[in-house]
Amino acid sequence: MVRYLDCAATTFPKPECVLARMDEVNRTLAVNAGRGVYREAREAAQIIDETRKRLADLVFSDASRVIFSPSASIALNQILRGIEWKAGDVVYLSPYEHNAVSRILYDIQKKMGIRVYQMPLKENLEIDLDALWYRFSVEKPCCVCVTQVSNVTGYILPVKEIAALAREYGALVVVDGAQSVGLLPVNIGEMGIDFLAFAGHKNLYGPFGIGGFIAQSEYELQTVLTGGTGSDSRNLAMPEKTPGRYEFASPNIGAVAGCLEGIKWVQANQKELFRKEEQLTQRLLDRLERIDGVHVCRMAEGKQIGIVSFWIKGYRSEDVGLILDEDYEIAVRCGYHCAAYIHDWLGDIEYGGTIRASVGWGNSVEDIDALTEAIQDLAKG
Repeated sequence: MVRYLDCAATTFPKPECVLARMDEVNRTLAVNAGRGVYREAREAAQIIDETRKRLADLVFSDASRVIFSPSASIALNQILRGIEWKAGDVVYLSPYEHNAVSRILYDIQKKMGIRVYQMPLKENLEIDLDALWYRFSVEKPCCVCVTQVSNVTGYILPVKEIAALAREYGALVVVDGAQSVGLLPVNIGEMGIDFLAFAGHKNLYGPFGIGGFIAQSEYELQTVLTGGTGSDSRNLAMPEKTPGRYEFASPNIGAVAGCLEGIKWVQANQKELFRKEEQLTQRLLDRLERIDGVHVCRMAEGKQIGIVSFWIKGYRSEDVGLILDEDYEIAVRCGYHCAAYIHDWLGDIEYGGTIRASVGWGNSVEDIDALTEAIQDLAKG
């Protein structure tokens, strides 16, 4: 069986309890939740309500603030396009942002005339908070976007500190938690942020097709996407209250049920999951750095989790990915990882981006050792 080291793209394999529950619900409760008064429809609606509560408990929020969508990318569109922009508004984003943020802001910039600036980095590629404080004072932010964990380097960004600076100017703070929710302890109130996007298929160990955001802020987003909600059907306006205001179309009950089981499983194992990823990440970093001809994107101790990017002198990253797959049965991700900005800082353009290895609960020390031994073979030429 392939050694799967691409958990930053999606965690795999899923826990057996997730697969079993999805199968059960798809066989017995695959009805349209909230659209009927019959027993199965009520039971399906209860699954959604419990998932909402479980997710809220995980991030120390309230269930009424949890909005479900088909993915984190759609949720980020709902957030960023739901802000009432005006020409000249200033937005800051970290250079680590995924295109799920960067492309939306680029599109809004073209259409609305907002100004988008990258946060400054230090030489060690950490956010330069002192320089950021100065830039905020010169160009006051209207909105600040920051990912909590980089999907390229595994860098844990200082979200709480960035949010504190943003609050001095009354700026909205939008956090992409696709790589963090379920892995890191997240307290949305203590972080001081307004909106947190999450992905069910990553560190919540659920399936594709379920994501969303937590609207912690009192700021009322405009409705970007509208449609049937199963309630007040003669009213052409969307419901006024959250979450109904932002939830449209038939809910994916199978995916929600899988996400619920994933959340339960994560809540029962979160400390162990983090400790395992931390240990595997450290082992991977240490072993890769011993190989001549390999450049490793290493962050400061305690500021990197689950994800390691690197390249080998003399190789394009995609060539390494194909060799690892075909000759060693190891699955990694190669290229630019849907992150437009950070590769300019990493200096990996001549290699076609990075080779990214990312770990999850299903990985072992043997997986790490097999990968690093294969990289050593390649580096020798």
